[in-house]
Amino acid sequence: MHRTTLSKFFRAHNSHRAQAIAARLQAIKAATPLVTDQAVIAASMLMVKALAAQMQTTLGAVREFDRRIEALCHTHEDFELFTSLPGAGRVYAARLLTAMGSNRERWQSADELLRFSGVAPVVERSGKSSWTRWRYFCPKFVRQSFVEYAGESIRHSEWARAFYAAQRAKGKSHQAAVRALAYKWIRIIFRCWQTRTNYDEARYLECLRKKGSALVPATA
Repeated sequence: MHRTTLSKFFRAHNSHRAQAIAARLQAIKAATPLVTDQAVIAASMLMVKALAAQMQTTLGAVREFDRRIEALCHTHEDFELFTSLPGAGRVYAARLLTAMGSNRERWQSADELLRFSGVAPVVERSGKSSWTRWRYFCPKFVRQSFVEYAGESIRHSEWARAFYAAQRAKGKSHQAAVRALAYKWIRIIFRCWQTRTNYDEARYLECLRKKGSALVPATA
């Protein structure tokens, strides 16, 4: 297959870095066949075609699910609340809406939600010793929704970016810093959800300034 054909294929599948494309082309050129048995090659080609057809069907089904989910979310009374979160977009807004649900009596406090979601760590004690560990038993989709959204919010929220930077400056790993940020976001989201109030970044920043928080400058 010609280099230009392969290059067009890579770019059509969202691979645009010239260095990466060049490396792939060189690897293809230097590759040697593992087998030359035509029976094996013919059977493998049929299998690849069958798997590709299955993948196309699956991708089509996923797109249909996405369309249905998006349409359904737009009819939910709380969808606008979740889209007001910085960086949520339609994907995280839908995931967080699903994680929270509609029953506002389900959790009596943000602490209950933190424990249920698995974002709150577990503190164990034995004698005079104590240690903190990951919460093993929790709904993984709910935890990942909050944690992954927190990671995305760093790009869109001034205070979230400052909080993440402060955690990293303390020596925490990226994942630990994002989980700590998710802990704070759950408290905010729970409050907005309970009061049916859209999130307002400017209003929250002003509250932080009045409290003298180090996450925002004293004047801005």
